[in-house]
Amino acid sequence: MATAYAGTSSSMMAATTGLLPRVLANQSSRFSALPYLPPRNSTPPLRILSKNVSETKRFSSLQVKASEDSSVSTDDLIGDLKEKWDNVENKSTVLLYGGGAVVAIWLSSIIVSAINSVPLLPKIMELVGLGYTGWFVYRYLLFKSSRKELAEDIESLKKQIAGTE
Repeated sequence: MATAYAGTSSSMMAATTGLLPRVLANQSSRFSALPYLPPRNSTPPLRILSKNVSETKRFSSLQVKASEDSSVSTDDLIGDLKEKWDNVENKSTVLLYGGGAVVAIWLSSIIVSAINSVPLLPKIMELVGLGYTGWFVYRYLLFKSSRKELAEDIESLKKQIAGTE
């Protein structure tokens, strides 16, 4: 019985080795059991395309098209911007503040990406953000009196920024 089993396993081995691809002489024998994989096609499968086609047919009535009538024309907008720029007395200060804002956004982007690369820190930051959001809602938005207080604080901040206070 043992000899019959050994004979069966050797015939199975011979049958499976015929299915494996041949290995060139200069390649290592450890890669002989790996099957050949053809290169991937860049086109998506047909079922995904058919799904997208059916969705576009279904939502074709919901498409919004831009009209030629717009409430603000681009010429008026550019004219207003030129007029406001001409009324600015200290243009170098405005350009300096604008450049500083761009640099600040760039630096904050670098800092956020560095924080995001630390494994546990982004989740902690999400928890801190959720906690602060909950506190803000409870403190300023939940009750009518606190909403009035928030509106007064915003108005006083607007007046301080505009210089009218």
